[in-house]
Amino acid sequence: MGLRPLRAVAAPGALWIGALALLAAAACSDDGAPGAVGATARAALAAPNGDGMGAATLTQTPTGVLITAEVRGLSPGAHGFHIHGTGACAPDFTAAGSHFAPGGEPHGFLHEDGPHAGDLPNIHVGEDGTGRADYFTAAVTLAAGADHSLFDADGSAFIVHADPDDYLDVASAGARIACGVIERG
Repeated sequence: MGLRPLRAVAAPGALWIGALALLAAAACSDDGAPGAVGATARAALAAPNGDGMGAATLTQTPTGVLITAEVRGLSPGAHGFHIHGTGACAPDFTAAGSHFAPGGEPHGFLHEDGPHAGDLPNIHVGEDGTGRADYFTAAVTLAAGADHSLFDADGSAFIVHADPDDYLDVASAGARIACGVIERG
């Protein structure tokens, strides 16, 4: 269940060719199933007062899910960014529940048993209050009915935390400052 940040290691032209190949594969797919390669989901991130704070887009690939997140209105530095196990944000983001861990796995990239499906690397925000991140994870899927589906009976949500995650075995990234329910399309 590897989770790794994406890094450009090829020439820019090669990256465009790869991106176009992925888009072409998605466009050629005649399977409209929610978990088919190229299927997407989105989450609009909002502050407790409802102000928009960014968005996350998820795209199903043959081997996992690509997550692209853009945030704004945050303090500079690292912020915990996790998938939580319930698709609800109101009233104070506690409705999103605990981190998404369908198999009951422990929290933390540094935990000896590895992270659970909801663990994502911190999102880093610049001096202007904006940040962008691309993550890939094989620990979740958009496919309905799979045990690690983000679309289980109660859905799932993204939470942005006030502080960075220390990647240890106790979730300690501070207050929940933005939330977004993950929805198909």
